[in-house]
Amino acid sequence: MIVHHSQFPHAVQRQLLNGLRLGRVPPKFLYDGDRQTQKWLAVHRAHSPSRTDAGVQSIYDRSFDESLCQAAGGSICLIGLGCGGGQKDTRYLAKLKSIGSTINYVPCDVSQAMTRVAREAAAAELPLERIHPLVCDLANAPDLDQVLDTIVSPETKRVFTFFGMIPNLEPDVVLPRLAELLLEGDQLLLSANLAPGVDYRSGVETVLPQYDNAETRDWLMMFLVELGVPATAGRLRFGIEEIDGLLRIVADFEFSEALELSIGDELCEFAAGRALRLFFSYRHTEKTLAMRLAKHSLAIAASQIDSSAEEGVFRVERV
Repeated sequence: MIVHHSQFPHAVQRQLLNGLRLGRVPPKFLYDGDRQTQKWLAVHRAHSPSRTDAGVQSIYDRSFDESLCQAAGGSICLIGLGCGGGQKDTRYLAKLKSIGSTINYVPCDVSQAMTRVAREAAAAELPLERIHPLVCDLANAPDLDQVLDTIVSPETKRVFTFFGMIPNLEPDVVLPRLAELLLEGDQLLLSANLAPGVDYRSGVETVLPQYDNAETRDWLMMFLVELGVPATAGRLRFGIEEIDGLLRIVADFEFSEALELSIGDELCEFAAGRALRLFFSYRHTEKTLAMRLAKHSLAIAASQIDSSAEEGVFRVERV
């Protein structure tokens, strides 16, 4: 397992402290550690359409099948950016095996626990020596392309997956990074959570229960409690907000009492009435996604939308 310096302990602690002082928890901390990972996987199993709806599962298979002709021939490396538990990547690996003479897999995530889970899942399709776990924070790794060059040989075709990540990262931070990574001949498959129906806001309101539920609350509160925040120190509130023309679902913890936290050897104070942003998730339409991608010289080459119009998988190219 390779651990990028963006995930070295001192860097991680500084990112957490800075985020808390700004009132915004960096998304990666919600997926860090074995217990937090298990809580997230419980949310995913209970509420992710890709796990609960066979129709959503099928759009991934159709997207994989559509991309195979683009990747056919020679050695192939699947690079799972934000691999999570690796279930979708593993399904894709099973299909890639039918067209590539040599397949390698790089499960990449900010969480060591997640990369281990993905490695174990992929071992059902590939020998362990062809699986190269990478612990890395994409948003804080401008040299990721150089790291990948040490793992993937230049003649190897590269297929990137970016599943479940678009909602939880700021688009103007992550999309330029993706554009920088893509070389001529590379493929990128990404998923986006969509707002169903013709009215954007009504569509986001429709899917709010996928977030405001017992499993998600348990997952978010686990982070706070392990940080040292008593569950009784405030309340968790979900809502919808608009940022630069995009709608996102947010979860804030509102402190009902003053609290002082010790992070390493530094203190972080929260006054009564202050809100801490724990979570956000952008919901797109196909149009808003295409417009955001275009800002960073990326274009949708193929798309698969599920029948509920709540999730889509897109093959994206650099233009």
